[in-house]
Amino acid sequence: MRFYGDLHVHVARSIKGAPVKIAASKNLTVLNILEKSILKGIDIVGIVDGASPLILEELKEYIQEGILFSLEEGGFRYKNKVTLILGSEIEIGKEEKGSPHLTCYFRDIESISLFSQEISKYIKNINLSSQRVNLTSVQVVEIAEKYSGVVIPAHVFTPFKSYYGSSTDRLKYVFKDFYQYIYGVELGLSADSDMADQIEELQNKTFLSNSDAHSLEKIGREFNVFDIKEANFEEILLAIKREKGREIVKNYGLNPKLGKYHRTFCLDCGYIAKEEPPVKKCLKCGSSNIVLGVKDRIEEIKDYDTKHPLFRPLYVYQIPLEFIPNIGRKTIEKLVNYFGSELYALHEAAYEELEKVVGTSNALNILKAREGKLEVSAGGGGIYGKVTIT
Repeated sequence: MRFYGDLHVHVARSIKGAPVKIAASKNLTVLNILEKSILKGIDIVGIVDGASPLILEELKEYIQEGILFSLEEGGFRYKNKVTLILGSEIEIGKEEKGSPHLTCYFRDIESISLFSQEISKYIKNINLSSQRVNLTSVQVVEIAEKYSGVVIPAHVFTPFKSYYGSSTDRLKYVFKDFYQYIYGVELGLSADSDMADQIEELQNKTFLSNSDAHSLEKIGREFNVFDIKEANFEEILLAIKREKGREIVKNYGLNPKLGKYHRTFCLDCGYIAKEEPPVKKCLKCGSSNIVLGVKDRIEEIKDYDTKHPLFRPLYVYQIPLEFIPNIGRKTIEKLVNYFGSELYALHEAAYEELEKVVGTSNALNILKAREGKLEVSAGGGGIYGKVTIT
C-alpha cells in the first residue's frame, strides 16, 4: 500500500500554551498538526519535538483519553486517518566544526521517554526544541540505539546547521564506525536527488524529503511515498532500510530553486548568484561576506556528476498551492472542501473539476505547477525562491 509521509514537523507549543519551538507559529500544537495533516492528505506525520517532557505528558493524556491509539508495531493512530511518529531533533554540540542537526525517531512513548531522560543530562532545557546537546554525533547515535531509535541527519546540506553544510565533507568522518547505522538522510528544501547523488558515500542511503514545517501551512510541502503494508513505525523503518520489499517509491519536494538556501547569497548587497557554481564570493559587488548556497556547496564537495543507484526513486518537483501566484487561503479552503485534501487537488484532480471550483486561471496555474511549466527563480540566504507566471 502507498502512504504519504512527512516526518519532520515542529511543535511550537504544548496544549497548555508552554513554548516548545519558539521560532514557529503558535498554532502548531499536536492536535492541530494531526488535523492539518488530514486536510493536507498526509497519512503519516512525524513530530520532531517529541522528547520534550511537555509534549510527552500531553501525549500520554491523549492516549489515556482515547484520542491517540497506540499501534503494536510503533506509532499512534489518530481518528483512524493519520499515523503519528515520535522524533527528536537535536543540535550536536561537540563536533570539531559546526553544529549539525540530527533527528532521532522512536517506536513508542516508553522509548522516547527514556531517550529524553538520558539526553536531558547534556542539554540545558529539554523542554525546548532542537536544543544543543553537549555530545558528539556518535554518542547521540549510541544513546538512540540503546532505545531502538533510528537516526537521520536533518536537512543535510543546509548552511549553518547541517553536516555537509557546516561540519564536514563526508559523513563517514563524523560517524566513523556508526556510519552503517545511518540508513538515510534528509535532503532539505534546497536539494534534490540529482544533487545528492553526486556524492559517492550516499549511494546506499535512502533519501527523505520532509517539510521541516514551522507552521501548519508548510506541512506536506515535501513528503515521501512509502510502499509499506501498514502505516506504523516498524514498516517505515523497513522502508528506510529497504528491507522485505518495503521502500520509498517517490520523493515529492520543492523544486530546489524554491529553497531558502539554494544559491550563494551576498550579505552585503543581497545578490543571489546566477552564475555557474560554486560561487564563493559575490560576483556583483565583490564581497566575501556570503552565505554559501547548497548547490554551490555540493559542487564544491561532489565526487562526480549525478549517478543514481538502481533503487533510487523518482523525485517529483512539487510547487505547493500557497506558492502558486493568485492562490490564497480562501482558494485553498475551497479546494480542500471539494476534493478532500490539498495534495489531491495539487497532483490528481482533473482540470475540469479544478476549473469548476476555482476558475479557469487558477485551474490552469495548478496544472502548470503539476507539469513543471511555471517559471522558478532561485532563493538564497534565507529567502525563498519565487514562482512567476509567464
